[in-house]
Amino acid sequence: MKIFLLRRALVLLPVMLLVSLFSFALIHMAPGDPAEILLTSPAGGADRAAVEDFRTKMGFDQPLPVQYLRWLGRAIQGDLGYSYMTGQPVCSAILASFESTLRLSLLSMVLSLLASIPLGIWSAMRPGSFPDHIGRWLALLGVSVPNFWLAYLLILMFAIHLKWFPVAGYGNGGDLMHMVLPAIALGAASASVTIRLMRSSMLDVLQQDYIIAARAKGLGGWQVALGHAMKNALIPVATISGLNFGYMLNGSVVVETIFAWPGIGGLVVSSIYQRDYPMIQGVTLFVALLFLSINLLVDLFYAVLNPGIRYERE
Repeated sequence: MKIFLLRRALVLLPVMLLVSLFSFALIHMAPGDPAEILLTSPAGGADRAAVEDFRTKMGFDQPLPVQYLRWLGRAIQGDLGYSYMTGQPVCSAILASFESTLRLSLLSMVLSLLASIPLGIWSAMRPGSFPDHIGRWLALLGVSVPNFWLAYLLILMFAIHLKWFPVAGYGNGGDLMHMVLPAIALGAASASVTIRLMRSSMLDVLQQDYIIAARAKGLGGWQVALGHAMKNALIPVATISGLNFGYMLNGSVVVETIFAWPGIGGLVVSSIYQRDYPMIQGVTLFVALLFLSINLLVDLFYAVLNPGIRYERE
């Protein structure tokens, strides 16, 4: 395991370097000058002297390789710079937005797994039955329905008509009542995929020899499924759940916008519109590191689900 962790850590470094290089290059190839955008007056004009002074202060007058190496050196030390628009440190803005997205994503993932894993197992235990048809129909419906339409439907039904939940907003620091509807809208597609994958994985595992041997010893169907088959069936589910959780943590721009949730998705969109280069680059690095970390945790979780998995070479 130690060798595996060291190898993955060494792989992480060049990946992050490539991400930083591509994000820096693509952002500086985009049209628009942040100095002119920031210093343009309401009347529509920009003071050329102020623009040139801003470029010199921010290092825009230097060659791009020099700008990249300076920015990378500060980023390695944890300094992602300051926002051009607000003057706020990029790290502080990212962490503040990510905190609210993390709360929403955790609840969304928990609700998704609590609904999808039991339903997938139930469908696999009775293939072709009515519960199986219901599970597959719900999975197809969840994948097919756009999350923005589901979000408005949830607001209309549970917030406006039944008045069980607030329509939108962050509440008192993101309380549970404000989180339920956006969490459902955000996690519906993930739950649908997990239902189908859990059903398929359980059907494969239930055909294995050790499962047949367990049944031959007189164990009941649910005892075999939950005690012997479920752990191995969860391995592919863990993979897709890790990826889905990564996408949730990036923030669904549509869902966060509909429910007025101050997450990282809105931060990305506003930064792109404003040509806020430090913020865009900081979020890009943060998201890349987040995905790599989640994939590493998923790989380690494999060994928990199946101790037969070994990462060291013989």
